[in-house]
Amino acid sequence: MSTEKTKKRSMAAEIWQRLLRNKMAMLGLAILAILALLAIFADVIADYDTMVVAQNIPERLQGPSAAHWFGTDEFGRDIFARIIHGGRVSLVVGLISVSVSLLAGGSLGAFAGFYGGRVDNVIMRVMDIFLAVPSILLAITIVAALGTNLVNVMLAIGVSGIPTFARIVRAAVMGVKDQEFVESARAIGETNTAIIFREILPNCMAPIIVQSTLSVASAILSTASLSFIGLGVQPPDPEWGAMLSSGRNFLRDAMHITLFPGLAIVVTILALNLLGDGLRDALDPRLKQ
Repeated sequence: MSTEKTKKRSMAAEIWQRLLRNKMAMLGLAILAILALLAIFADVIADYDTMVVAQNIPERLQGPSAAHWFGTDEFGRDIFARIIHGGRVSLVVGLISVSVSLLAGGSLGAFAGFYGGRVDNVIMRVMDIFLAVPSILLAITIVAALGTNLVNVMLAIGVSGIPTFARIVRAAVMGVKDQEFVESARAIGETNTAIIFREILPNCMAPIIVQSTLSVASAILSTASLSFIGLGVQPPDPEWGAMLSSGRNFLRDAMHITLFPGLAIVVTILALNLLGDGLRDALDPRLKQ
């Protein structure tokens, strides 16, 4: 047991060292760490009631200054404060919706890849039907049917991502299900469910981790898209897509209202993509020297 733990620690250390050598991946990780800290301590940095929600009409449409780093919006609210509080919403929605996609899609893909045959055929044909509908359109349909609130947004984005995880996990499971350790587990009497979740899935984590990281970026972009068209987070609560939508009428006179929320979306998605690419390289066994 200790030898196995030591081996796992050495593998994790090797992966981490490989990730450390990827400067772009570390840049993405650093950006995400800063964004996460800003989101966690958003209430300490900027009071929600006075700076994020409360209107201050005399200071409306002010440009960036020492008092308001990113300026103020059409209601005199501090844009920097709204961005960091909106970042909390975006990150939470991204993580929870991807967790929904991973749990549901990963389980379906694991069973399809392990059992094969009719089970595989039925599950994957249903996934093909979902894939025939663009994910953002599917999310719009779900939110429009269930109502516009944060829980429904997370559910809609999570459901729209299930087919992607199902296909990735199915392919990974099919690649390892015939290896010796699976036969050994079957020989000592482990059930199929235990074999799938204790033996097979832990050996398929590399593509799952990479896809999860990249899917968080897609989920954040989908959240902003839904909020932009009025189906996501509702005013006066801050969300980057909603801020873009409310500021588009002031592009000529106060471009900063849309500039900074747009940059927040771009920087966050870029950081997640850089980290995802770095993880893919670090977890790829073909890169071992």
